[in-house]
Amino acid sequence: MKALVGTVVDWEGFRENIAVVIDGSVIRDVVPADGIRQYDVDEVYGGKGFLILPGLVNAHTHVAMAKFRGLGEDVPIERWLSDVIWPAELEWTREEIRRWALIGMAEALSNGSTTVNDHYFFADEIAKTARELGIRAFVGQTVMDLVDFPIAEPAEGFRFFKRWEGRDELVTPILAPHATNTVSLELMREIGEFARERNALVHVHLSQSRSEVREVKQRYGLSPVEYLQRAGVLHENLIGVHGIYLDDSEVSLYSKSGATLVHCSLSMAKLEGRIAPIIELFENGTNIALGNDSPNPVGLMDMFTEMRFAAVLNKVWRKRTDVASARDVFRWATLGGAMALKLKAGLIKPGYLADLILLNARKPQFLPGENPYSHIVYSARGSDVEMVMVNGEVVYKNGILLKLGKTLEELWEEVMLS
Repeated sequence: MKALVGTVVDWEGFRENIAVVIDGSVIRDVVPADGIRQYDVDEVYGGKGFLILPGLVNAHTHVAMAKFRGLGEDVPIERWLSDVIWPAELEWTREEIRRWALIGMAEALSNGSTTVNDHYFFADEIAKTARELGIRAFVGQTVMDLVDFPIAEPAEGFRFFKRWEGRDELVTPILAPHATNTVSLELMREIGEFARERNALVHVHLSQSRSEVREVKQRYGLSPVEYLQRAGVLHENLIGVHGIYLDDSEVSLYSKSGATLVHCSLSMAKLEGRIAPIIELFENGTNIALGNDSPNPVGLMDMFTEMRFAAVLNKVWRKRTDVASARDVFRWATLGGAMALKLKAGLIKPGYLADLILLNARKPQFLPGENPYSHIVYSARGSDVEMVMVNGEVVYKNGILLKLGKTLEELWEEVMLS
């Protein structure tokens, strides 16, 4: 057995001088630190000044896009996609995808993400890389049929799902239609039927640009959310992403469906200059999760940065300082993501998955330590993560990716010398 010692912080509260006892892949007990002696613990991590947090759930990623970091800066999303990203993506090979997926996932993991929900091409390579790294990964093969994009062939999305269904404890296949304007209603219905048969999650970009909303309206006479409803995928297994152009009626319809909305505030603020109606969705009962989106356009895979921007940008966008509290944003990054992915995680309680991170708070920015939620959202950085545990196994510690036996610097050198 293993134990983490420090101040436990999850959405339900925080407790000082606590030991979290790990047995196999789950949390066995949460006890006062001196109660650790009643267990046969052979590894202890942390101590005074450390924060024990649920692993951050990066609920929308394109990890391999680390290769494109810095490209196409300061242009609208339509030009970013059509002139920069899509042409670059058509050049992908399996070997390159695997290399850059490793870079993106290693970055996310070292910054505290125990889970990624990835939506991209050559999904087999991303799944294999996740398994080697030891990160929990939900992976979908991006598909579309209204854009001429050979690597997004619809049939491959179903084949990938079947190849990985039930195959690995850490890698879960999902269905990944690209967006409401790039996937026909017929294909989305087929995806919906397959999802119902397999109880699969559906992960889709939603209302992320003006052109998407316009095209769906022109093609079907529907809003993007109405389109999802018509296709039969608007339900509790849907993970919609972005939603920045949802109107009031769509917010109401979406909130009643049980679907999750993943908030990627930084990428949308950068690409579109606006963010989603998250406050209205949240107040109407929608489950909210957070995601880094991708290293381009965001620049880094750090959920602490994403939390900070989500808290601040929602205040600016709504011109209210009493929304997107640090505690709520922390919930979105932990429990919200876990709920979206149907994981028994996101809280530090007996029986929950031992997906945990240890934050070194023995630094000036964490003083005086009276409000851990504030310190986590506004003061912490990914570089403050000292240890990451996934499924009860320590997979990252002090700059070393333990399952790979490599440091972050060694990964950097491998890419620079290749």
